[in-house]
Amino acid sequence: MVTLQGQPVLILKEGTQRTVGRDAQRLNITAAKVIAEAVRSTLGPKGMDKMLVDSLGDVVITNDGVTILKEMDVEHPAAKMIIEVAKTQENEVGDGTTTAVVLAGELLKKAEELLDSDIHPTVIARGYRLAAEKAMEVLDSIAIKIDINDDEILKKVASTAITGKHAEYAVNYLADLVVKAVKRVIEERDGEIKVDEDNVKLEKRHGGSIEDTELVDGIVIDKEVVHPSMPKRVKNAKIAVVKASLEVKETETDAEIRITDPEMLQKFVEQEEKMIKEMVESLTKVETNVVFCQKGIDDLAQYYFAKAGVLAVRRVKQSDIEKIAKATGAKIITDLRDVKPEDLGEAEIVEEKLVGDEKMVFIRGCKNPKAVTILLRGGTEHIVDEVERSITDAIKVVKAALESGVVVAGGGAPEIEVSLKLRQWAPTLGGREQLAAESFASSLEVIPRSLAENAGLDPIDILVELKRAHEEGKTNAGINVFEGKVVDMVDVGVIEPLRVKKQAISSATEVAIMILRIDDVIAAKGMESSKESGTGGEEEESED
Repeated sequence: MVTLQGQPVLILKEGTQRTVGRDAQRLNITAAKVIAEAVRSTLGPKGMDKMLVDSLGDVVITNDGVTILKEMDVEHPAAKMIIEVAKTQENEVGDGTTTAVVLAGELLKKAEELLDSDIHPTVIARGYRLAAEKAMEVLDSIAIKIDINDDEILKKVASTAITGKHAEYAVNYLADLVVKAVKRVIEERDGEIKVDEDNVKLEKRHGGSIEDTELVDGIVIDKEVVHPSMPKRVKNAKIAVVKASLEVKETETDAEIRITDPEMLQKFVEQEEKMIKEMVESLTKVETNVVFCQKGIDDLAQYYFAKAGVLAVRRVKQSDIEKIAKATGAKIITDLRDVKPEDLGEAEIVEEKLVGDEKMVFIRGCKNPKAVTILLRGGTEHIVDEVERSITDAIKVVKAALESGVVVAGGGAPEIEVSLKLRQWAPTLGGREQLAAESFASSLEVIPRSLAENAGLDPIDILVELKRAHEEGKTNAGINVFEGKVVDMVDVGVIEPLRVKKQAISSATEVAIMILRIDDVIAAKGMESSKESGTGGEEEESED
């Protein structure tokens, strides 16, 4: 709305809200800080959990940053941008989601202080960007190269990701499983190590304890054998992975078959039976004794399979079909007319087992499995869900460590080291960018400070001690939250992939700069209110 010669002129739609200049910046920064504050208490091994209840009453209990933020129903656009940081961190490296969000919130908090001192947002953005580039150099200089065959280091990386979640008391056992699983699915491409974490399948079943979680050298699927007369256990399995339907297909066009006498009907039925028998025989003649089918298996086909002593499973998910093929070395069969013995996969044993109160099919003892399964167990559904989140994070960080081959100490050590080096470097910038770079350095201290606060320690004492240790050249000095002391984090086995820290700092910086540069928010009228007014009008009309 503007006025022209005293007359109001409407430019935007009625009901549109507009926030301009410092008000827009302040509102956006406040929204981002609120989101960061919501997850800050979950940071570190002593972080607290959040209970999230959705509109249907389903409960999630977790201290995983990205899970909390995904479950929160957030309206404010700036808050949504902060949540995107957590999602990016999760997709790229799997861990460090809370770190990225808390850091973004702190960068904006410090930027607000600079804005109050009349420093222009563009100057702050430039200072932050330069500081982030310098931070990457410092991280590279303190990174530790690892030998990818050193399982102990990889276990420490996995343990660091798991510690602080519900699975913590079985941390060594789970870390060992994760490292073994990831090592099994390693692929070398052009001299580089690549890990596709999708090849490590996670299957959940509540009941038992976390220590009942097991690694299966093959695939576990949440299905059961289709026919009671089929064998429930097959040794030296020859496995056919079928993508075609083992039933008589319906015609693609509408067709009508007119049967005028019983003999024709008999021939029709016999022909159907013959077709199904041929399908089954095309598999049994190459000595198939296990069939996994993505589509349906006809009752008659089930009977023939059972008679031939074949274990068959139907309606297996596409993703599971692909994993079974990878694990057993089978080729996915789409045409049953041309099945060869080399199309079959192999496994030592395929069996149906009762896990908890449901049956599952296990494919074990694959020779060189390129896909494996971790069967997760835990006392309740909520615990199993949290164990799944822990294991997922651990798989991703082990993948990041293997692919990059470099790690850094945890426990707030890299943040303090980068902060210290940035403070020494900032005066070389000169001008107002120096103030922004110094604010960036101060913002990094939020991570060790939050770790100390969440562990019930005095953050000021811990930060002073940390800074002193780093000034003495102890680059790996961090907070041992269990003992409340500053120690060498590599010695106590708290190690994270370098990629996690780099991604957290770059994502947090980018979103902070993006939010800072917004000086005008134009929000359209809410959809709900317009819908409500619309329905109101219709009701009035109908009453007339």
